[in-house]
Amino acid sequence: MDYQVENVLQAQAELGECPVWSVSEQVLYFVDILAPALHRFDPQTGDHQQFPVAEHIGCFGLNAEGGFVAALRSGVCMLDAQGKIVKRLAPNPGEAERSRFNDGRVDRHGRFWCGTLWEPQDRPGALLCRLDEHLQLTVQADDIKISNGLAFSPDSRWMYQTDTPEGILWRYPVDEQGEIGAREVLKRFEQGPGGLPDGAAVDSEGFYWVAMFDGSRVIRLNPANGEIVDEIPLPVRWPTMVAFGGEDLKTLYITSSREDRSAEELAEYPQSGDLFAVRVGVAGIAEPLFQGK
Repeated sequence: MDYQVENVLQAQAELGECPVWSVSEQVLYFVDILAPALHRFDPQTGDHQQFPVAEHIGCFGLNAEGGFVAALRSGVCMLDAQGKIVKRLAPNPGEAERSRFNDGRVDRHGRFWCGTLWEPQDRPGALLCRLDEHLQLTVQADDIKISNGLAFSPDSRWMYQTDTPEGILWRYPVDEQGEIGAREVLKRFEQGPGGLPDGAAVDSEGFYWVAMFDGSRVIRLNPANGEIVDEIPLPVRWPTMVAFGGEDLKTLYITSSREDRSAEELAEYPQSGDLFAVRVGVAGIAEPLFQGK
């Protein structure tokens, strides 16, 4: 397919991440982890709002009661519609001085999953956590350097996760109670110009779309064997995550990064940190709402 990638917002984010489409509002939310800020973008009007957040914000989900559930550096919180902390729910179970929350999302049973990033990168010190409907945060997995790519199959039987620097895509069996089984490697990526797996989303056919950081592309993977079945070239080198949006959920939104890039690199890729959109041939799945009480 001949994809037409459009720069829809010159956000120039340091580390754009976690795009989430709100079906009820028909807008896209995303974060700049390092600003830190929550962004709201209306593609129909072009209206763009930025809401400062008190700490590094790794990921968030839409809350059924309004506002957001979010994983900040110090822990998981409830935020209001303008990104202000209204309730602290649980502390970061790792070492907040050397790890921050990174990628995550809400599953179809209304639980919030969030992983951390181990900043020294000298060992696999990151964690994968789950916030349940009773607002209890528990560690579900470890032995990770950078938790990324969290997504769920359409039938909710499988959870996907990537470890970016290790170039691994795992899948875990998961039951209705949110208990996960032993993970298995679905795909290993070689270090090189193709990039490494970052944030992701699953479409309505169950295929896994992942942004390839340092690879200037998004790829679509077969969930049965991890084979690449499609690819979208991008005008930036460091895409970070994807999300399906639009009225028909057939617009793929892509965030990107300009973190720690030299003047020469940014001159070559001046759109780094911007938000992109591309029409695709298959619909995504509406993002669930967090149901915690």
